[in-house]
Amino acid sequence: MSYAGFNRAWAVWIADLLERRGLRVTQRRWDLPEGVPVADALHDLLATPGQVLLVLSEWYFQLGPRSHAEWNTALREVVAPNADRFAAVSITSTPVPSAAAVLAPADLRDMDAREAERRLLDRVGLPTEPLPDDSGRVRPRFPLEQPEVWGGVPRRNVRFTGREALLTEVRRLFQDTDFGAVALHGMSGVGKTQLAMEYVYRFSSEYDVVWWVPAERRVTYRERLAQLAPALGLVTGQEYGERIRAVRQALHRGEPYGRWLLVADGADEPDLLWDMLPTGPGDVLLTTRNSEWAQHGAALLEVPFYDRRESVAFIRRRAPRLTEAEADQLAEALEDLPLLLDQTAGWLRDSDMSVQEYIALLGGGADQDVVSVSADFPLAFRTAWAILLNRLWETAPESLDLLRLCAFFSPGSIPVRLLKGIPAGERPESLAGLMRDPVLWDRTLERLSQYSVIRLESQGAALYMHRMVHQVVRQDIPWEDAEEFAAAVRRALVAAVPGRPGDPEAWPAYAEIVPHLEYADAMHDTDPAVQKLVVDCLRYLYLSGEYGTGLHLAELAVSAWQSLLGPDHPLLWDLGHHYANLLRAVGDYRHSEAVSRAAAERHGAVGGHRDGEYLRAAGSLAADLRALGRYEEAYGLSQEVCDRYEELMGDEDDPAVLAARNNLAVSLRLLGDYGRARDADRGILHARDRVLGPRHPWTLFSEISYATDLRLLGLSADAASVQAGSVQRHHAQLGPDHPQTLHAEHNLAVCNYQSGQSVEAGQLFASVQVRAERVVGEDDPLSLMFAAAHCCFAREHGDIAQAREMGESVAAHYERMLGPGHPFVAGAHANQALILRAVGAHDESRALADQAFDDMTRAVGPRHPWTLGCALNASAAAALAGDHDAALAVSRDTAPKSRDVLGRRHPLSLSALIALAADLRAWGDRPVADKTEDAALRDLVATRGPDHPGTRAARNRQRPHWDFEPLTT
Repeated sequence: MSYAGFNRAWAVWIADLLERRGLRVTQRRWDLPEGVPVADALHDLLATPGQVLLVLSEWYFQLGPRSHAEWNTALREVVAPNADRFAAVSITSTPVPSAAAVLAPADLRDMDAREAERRLLDRVGLPTEPLPDDSGRVRPRFPLEQPEVWGGVPRRNVRFTGREALLTEVRRLFQDTDFGAVALHGMSGVGKTQLAMEYVYRFSSEYDVVWWVPAERRVTYRERLAQLAPALGLVTGQEYGERIRAVRQALHRGEPYGRWLLVADGADEPDLLWDMLPTGPGDVLLTTRNSEWAQHGAALLEVPFYDRRESVAFIRRRAPRLTEAEADQLAEALEDLPLLLDQTAGWLRDSDMSVQEYIALLGGGADQDVVSVSADFPLAFRTAWAILLNRLWETAPESLDLLRLCAFFSPGSIPVRLLKGIPAGERPESLAGLMRDPVLWDRTLERLSQYSVIRLESQGAALYMHRMVHQVVRQDIPWEDAEEFAAAVRRALVAAVPGRPGDPEAWPAYAEIVPHLEYADAMHDTDPAVQKLVVDCLRYLYLSGEYGTGLHLAELAVSAWQSLLGPDHPLLWDLGHHYANLLRAVGDYRHSEAVSRAAAERHGAVGGHRDGEYLRAAGSLAADLRALGRYEEAYGLSQEVCDRYEELMGDEDDPAVLAARNNLAVSLRLLGDYGRARDADRGILHARDRVLGPRHPWTLFSEISYATDLRLLGLSADAASVQAGSVQRHHAQLGPDHPQTLHAEHNLAVCNYQSGQSVEAGQLFASVQVRAERVVGEDDPLSLMFAAAHCCFAREHGDIAQAREMGESVAAHYERMLGPGHPFVAGAHANQALILRAVGAHDESRALADQAFDDMTRAVGPRHPWTLGCALNASAAAALAGDHDAALAVSRDTAPKSRDVLGRRHPLSLSALIALAADLRAWGDRPVADKTEDAALRDLVATRGPDHPGTRAARNRQRPHWDFEPLTT
């Protein structure tokens, strides 16, 4: 039997009827995970022997949630051919998928137990005569019949979602343990009451008495418990105390009913209630924000936030107009808190506002005007928390003051060391005593944790504060108190800063500090120590690869400091340097170039071209020029900066000099002067190893640069040897997902591919691209570089559709980011032309190859290696089109240029010779073609080996091609 968990009572009743007639029934809760087709799940039901009985309801069809169209397809595909295996009963009046008619379900709604039993038995082919009940055991109750005594239970939430494991655990605790009560514990809004209600309805057939008692106050609890006396048929006086004693005695004896359930909802004060909880053969279910119930013999069961799958399913039931992706976005913004999901999704259901606009609106506070209070969650989130906070203020004001201090840290996890790190003389007066008294401090944290206002993490080393709780607390703080708390948090952040933003060992400390800067309003503080903290954090974010966070923080600081300090303040220009670095890192080159150029012009005018500030700004400007494809201009400026630094520092091993030489080598590499770049990078690597150490991030970066130069010179095996060791050092020092580590792995993948190790290369290409898109985003320059290489690999190794999709995406991104005249755009088009050739679009391929050749010539000149590569592809496209004259003309021009620029034995030079031989042969000059080919093959065997894929391809007279590879700038 397959049933939705919501309909468990029906399943239990049906199973009992069938088992009494000799059948063995296996109950299987229907759970349709996201991504599993309905048809596959129905096939799984057929894997077990015997007939399959489906208990159909709106819940059965909504799990997923899935469309009626998908259900109809699955029912026709699976059930119709196996109609003899399936039977069904229906317990719903809502429309079901039309194809469900093939199940011929027996309708069990709106009738008494006897008629429902008759219809069920008839549908499964069993005799319908009633059986005498001589078993002596208590049988499950018909689901449409309430227990004998039923009082105060809220109506069922028909949108209840998920929580299956929790419901199962509550039942297990009642059945298999000695606990007299189970306490559902969690923060306001997490759905404790909803879970208790669902337990009541799902398991009501197991009880003869269900009594729901509001337990927020002792007096209310006593009044409601006393009302149970007449419902149980007890004869007592009118006094509450007498009635309560009679009720507790009756429940303890199990007379007149042994199967009873008492629900105490909102039992937040164990000390006031525990002595009035009944004991005996029945069950007590508590909902509470207070974990102290564990000290009074209750089994504590924490009710967490929804998992994301539950959140998405719940939102889409509450607001069907939202897509799965939109529901996921809303759940992410609200951290999967059920009360907020209900009230926000309810508002969105009746609004045409987009989810993105709504989330932005919520960012200003969970206002009553943008939530919809439903009967299922009748108390608005803000109201619920206001009640609790008022209670804290009345009973323990220091706990509320601590919450207010937390409101000027970031929501989420707050390290306790930061909370306690406020210098003694700068603590808010209301918290000074608390922070001096470790016993009071621990008791206050424990109290807040008991009431689920916060959650203690990492064995008390951090506390967690939900985003919306954070909002509610912060909005109610008076302005004068808010400034005092914010200033105290800023002092704590300054005291915690390690002061070494370039040292990876200090990065964990900075990672703890950065999230809190905005909430503490650090950007508007004029204290030099706080301003230095902001700048240091920006440097850390850039060096650690957290570009998006850094850019957001930099933009806040720029906006604040422009009005706070004035446009010519030195600190604002220092900030601009870090801002430009972050802009460049995310590919916003025109913006970064404007920032860098303004700084260079200003510092040059003030301090001259030998001033250190000018040189730093000029170095940034050169990097922007490189990114914009203006390589000659960038080289000239890099040379100037390098010369000036050497004069200024007087030490060729000074880190600033080495950085300038590194940038000059980058310019040489982009100009295609791989030999000089290799020589420079080798010297820089050795110097950085001596001065900074082998594990410093700049030393590791030089390893990537040096290995790249070797590879571009055709020395792939040597490059792989350098890069393999460097990858290990990157992992150990920077971690597997640092952008520089990803760059190192990518370079190793290219080394492996060019060395003929395709399997290793393919695995690494795929891994690097996926991780880069997760870490820095698919639009990031690094991600585009990785995707371009992976695209070329996919084209050659079987997945042409994937290659075409990636190639088009890379080209489109470069066109938007860089403009039509950029060499990267020409190179991306060259790669696209090869893909078009592979799918048989020869005319389009030739046109695009010719365009790439022309564009690259204009961008970097006729003798650049990239232009020679484009020429190689253009000659191949002409040859394939039968235009042998054009092919030969290009090949005759390319081969000698390649030899002159790159050397005789460079892979591109040898490919150009192989192409020339092919074109000579096609033109009819076989003797010269054979001689040219033989010379190229000898050099290929000598440099790459006889079994290298490139050597084998040349021997088989496969036309060579060239893949464009974007380089870092």
